[in-house]
Order: sequence, then structure tokens, then C-alpha cells
Amino acid sequence: MKKIFFLTIILSLNLFAQSPDEMMLKANEFYKQQNYNEAISLYKKILSQGYESAPLYYNLGNAFFKEGKLGFAILNYEKGIKLDPNDEDLQFNLRLANSRTVDKIFEVPKIFLIQWLESIVTLFSISTLTFLIVIIFWIFLAAIAVYFFAKNISFQRKAFFVGSISLAVLLIFVAIFILRISRESNLNYGILTEQVYTAKTSPDEKSNDNFVIHEGIKFTIEDEVSNWVKIKLLDGKVGWIEKNSFGRI
Repeated sequence: MKKIFFLTIILSLNLFAQSPDEMMLKANEFYKQQNYNEAISLYKKILSQGYESAPLYYNLGNAFFKEGKLGFAILNYEKGIKLDPNDEDLQFNLRLANSRTVDKIFEVPKIFLIQWLESIVTLFSISTLTFLIVIIFWIFLAAIAVYFFAKNISFQRKAFFVGSISLAVLLIFVAIFILRISRESNLNYGILTEQVYTAKTSPDEKSNDNFVIHEGIKFTIEDEVSNWVKIKLLDGKVGWIEKNSFGRI
């Protein structure tokens, strides 16, 4: 019994000492062996240590999908897309998972201008926007340096043109960045992870039933009271659900 006890401790210490990359490889091996529960456990362990990435959420979503936990699969696909909006694999799997949901709720049509603006704001992730802003800023600085220090008038004209264009593009990307940050801070989305849930008319278990929703449905979190949150569906319906029934994106 002592040998088994010490062996368990050693294995636990080895697992704890593993790097995120090593745990990722091990989790992927569990996934290939169709041992999805172990894969999920390791993917979650990586997240608990403060590491996250689009591929990690993609793999975790796939493992949940294979386990038949549609709500958790969609939740993790959404989290992955939040980090990398242009990941085609995540987008495809999210569409596939959403096609399996029970509730088919269509969003209330938005004004074209608002819809167009939202598509631009969400085109790039925050990290990508930050990278682009830094690059364009350095191009702008380089153009200024050439303009002031170049002795050739032709070079100065070209530098002025490049500087003007880069400044305009820089201001546009900074504006998009600010809008994206504002959007992320103001909009709080959730995914239902319970198979079936009855939303209430108020934050009270004894209040009247409002509507029934199923796992995987996406909603906006409008308010919070104690252990309850006020949600708004894409079609405009509003109700209250308990915090332990969903996951935040």
C-alpha cells in the first residue's frame, strides 16, 4: 500500500511539473485514444495555470463535443474565436455545434450601418490590432525621420505621402481598437451548459416561469443579482437564470 501511495505522489508531482506544451501533447494523446475525459481534465489544467490560446480552446471544445456535452463545446469554441476571430477551424466547428442545438433563435435584424460597423470592429482580435498599431506607428515615425533628414526633395515627398497615409491608417486602427475594447467591456456573453433550463421572470426560484431554453444557446448577460443573472436572447426575450447553469465567454 505504501508503494502505491508513493507512486501516486510521484506521478502527481511529475504531472504538476510538466510544462503546458507537454501537458498539451499528453492531452492530445488522450484525445486520439478517445479518452476524452482525461483529455478534458488536462486541457482544463493548462487553463487553470493561466495559459490560454485558440488551439487550446479548439481542442477542449472538440473533446466536449465528442463527450456529447454540446453546451461546453460551444462555450469553448466561442472562447477560442474571441482570441482568434479568423480561425476557420473554430468557425466551422462552432457552426457544426450550433446546428445540433435545439433552440433555433434568430437575431432581431440590425440597421445596416450598425451591422457593417460591428463586422469591422470584430474583424481582428485585440492582439492583432495591437500588433498592427505598433507596426504602423513605426512606419509613421520612419517616414517623419526620412522627411526631416533626407536631403533629396523626391525622398521628402515620398516620405510625406507615406507619413500621411500611415497616420490616417493609424488613427483608423486606434479608433477600431478603442471600439473593440469598449465592446468587450460592455458586452458580456454566456452559453447555457445545462441540457434544459427554465428562465424565470425575476431572480427568485419561486417566481413565474418565463421561457425554456436548451444547452448551447447564446445570450447577453444584462444584470446580476446574488446567484442570478438577467439574460437577453437574440430575439429580444429577457429572463433570469442561475449562475451555475451557464459559462461566460
